[in-house]
This record gives sequence, C-alpha cells and structure tokens, in this order.
Amino acid sequence: MRWSTYWIVTLAVVVVGLAMGVTLPLVSLRLDHWGYDAFAIGVMAAMPAIGILLGARLAGRLAGRLGSERCMRMMLVMAAFSIGLLTVLPNYWVWLILRLLLGGSLTIIFILGESWINQLVVDRLRGRLVAVYGSSFALSQLCGPLLLGALGTTTDAGFWVSIGLLLLGTLIIWPARGAPQVDGASASGRGVTGFIRRMPAVAWAVILFACFEAMALTLLPVYLIREGFDQRLALLMVSTVVVGDAVLQLPIGWLADRIPRTTLYRSCGVVLLLSSLAIPPLLQTPFIWPALVLFGAGAGGLYTLSLILVGQRFRDDALVRANAHIALLWGAGCLFGPFTTGAASRWLSSHALPLLMAGMAAVFLLLALRRGAFEAVVVRDQGV
Repeated sequence: MRWSTYWIVTLAVVVVGLAMGVTLPLVSLRLDHWGYDAFAIGVMAAMPAIGILLGARLAGRLAGRLGSERCMRMMLVMAAFSIGLLTVLPNYWVWLILRLLLGGSLTIIFILGESWINQLVVDRLRGRLVAVYGSSFALSQLCGPLLLGALGTTTDAGFWVSIGLLLLGTLIIWPARGAPQVDGASASGRGVTGFIRRMPAVAWAVILFACFEAMALTLLPVYLIREGFDQRLALLMVSTVVVGDAVLQLPIGWLADRIPRTTLYRSCGVVLLLSSLAIPPLLQTPFIWPALVLFGAGAGGLYTLSLILVGQRFRDDALVRANAHIALLWGAGCLFGPFTTGAASRWLSSHALPLLMAGMAAVFLLLALRRGAFEAVVVRDQGV
C-alpha cells in the first residue's frame, strides 16, 4: 500500500472540503441578506445537483482520456474559476449557472478521489482508512463555517479564500501517482438502475446523505436563523452537526473492521431517525447540542459505510463506474433535498428539514432490514 499517496489524496480532499465549507453557506446567507425566500435559496442549493449528474456522466470519459491525476487537477482549477466568477458577477441567475459548473467539477474530483482511496487501501484496514478519509473531509467542512464566521459574510473574503484553497489543492495532488486506470467507455456511469437493484439500501443511503450534505451547509443555517438564533450561533450549530459527522466516523470505521458491517449500517440509520425527530422539540433547550452531534454522526456513518461496502466489492473500471453511480444518486439527492425542503418550509412546516431527514431514515431502515438486502455485497462479517 502506498501510504504517501493515501495521505496526499486525503489532504487534497481536506482542502476541497474547507473551500466548500466556506462557499456553500456564504452563498445561502448572501441570498438571504438580499431578501430571497427559502424556496429561492433551496433552488440555488439544488442547482449543483444538475452539475453532479453531468459530472458523473463525464468523469469516466475524462479520466480515460486525460488520466485520473491530470483530470483531478483540471477540475480543481475549474472549481476555483467558478467561485471566482461568483465573486465578480453577483447575480442570482448567473449564480445558478456557476453553481452548476461548480457541482460538476467537484463531482469529478470526488469520484476519482474516492475510487483512488478505495482501491489503494487493503480490506483489513478499509473501515479505518476510509473513515479517516471521510472524517478528514467532514472536519474540513466543519472548519469552513467557523472560518466564514471569522471572515464575515458581508464581504467577498470567503470566496477569495476558497479560490486560494482550491488552487492549493492542485499543487498538493501534483506529485501523486497510481490512480485507478480507467477505460472511458466502460466507466461512463451507465447502468445505475442495475446498481440500485443490486444494492438498494446503499443506493438510498447515498441519496439520503446527499440530501443531508446539501441542506446542512445551505438550508440549515437559514432554518436556525429563522427559528430565532443569531447568525454566529447558527453557524456554530451547523459546525456541531459536522463535528458529529467528522469525529464519530473514526470509531465507526474502527468498528467496521471488527463487527458485521451491515449491522453497523442499520444502527446508523436508527441513530439518524431518532436524532432527526428530536431536533424540533429540543431546539430551544441545551439538549439540542448532543442531538445535533448524533444527527451528523448518523448521516455521516451511512455514507462512510456505503463507501466501505462498495470498495470491498469493486476494482478499477468497475470501482470508478460504481462511484459514478454513487455520484448520480448523490445528484438526485442534492436535487430532491433542497427543492423539497425549501417548498415544504414555505408551505407546510418550518421544521421541514429535520422531518424530511427522519422520513428518509425510516425508508432506509425498511430497505436495510429486508431479507437479502445485502446479498449483492461480499461481506465477511467475521474478521473483516
């Protein structure tokens, strides 16, 4: 195993996560300051989902033509360019297009990066090392809102810092070698329906976490502000959710190498369901803080374990194709979550965000508890 490559790729993703953690809430808060309602902000938050769908289709072809390493560097530059235009062109309709470009470029980075990590690690360490990768990314997102709180939201400093971070990522990834070899035609992302039939619980967990991810950094701050919290406290509460996602992935990854992974998978679904239901009644009490930690941990655990289960099954082209399927499902979740939550917040309930997550967690448990739900996954439940 090439440990230096593992840490280079992980560090590059940390830099990308920090840039996202600054940019995504800044866009939503800037729109809220301009007077746009929850639905309009939800549309903006959902726009990268279309970019994700396009990026998932293009990732294999671009990596096959350019090479995975070069393709990742080019997409980092593209993401920085998109944020640069957000800074100099403050227009809602232009921002919709730029968020699409940003979503597409980041999707290709994550497809190739996660395929690279999953192919690199050995199975006896897969749970821990994938968890370190995921936890590092989540921690970087945690630092994003904190950094944004220090920079302030009334200037463009957050955008410029994000641009610098993404360009730094291109330098970090430059010396890395040994990414999966990709045949552009076979890793194009086609066949997602077959993936869903073989691994329905994994597919739904990816959609669920995509909804969580899209809403946590975009709609959650707005939800908390409209429930009476000031902006700095709202950003701190968002960071608390990401703490749960980040810090508790490490023990989850450790457990995934020691107990049946499918049992742990279902347990994360239960934690997410209960914590989502707890948020509205606990919102104005001190108990909201542990609820937010568990909310992040349950959602993050589902995604980490999804990557682990996919990584132990696929290699090379098949692994990139599976990650392209995951990206397509991620795009569907990013589209579904903010649109649905924005509309429901406007016309049904101000607590639509946690209630939607509870409903999706319940659907996951129904899929995960079915007999034969994980037969398509080669799982060595003892001694993994």
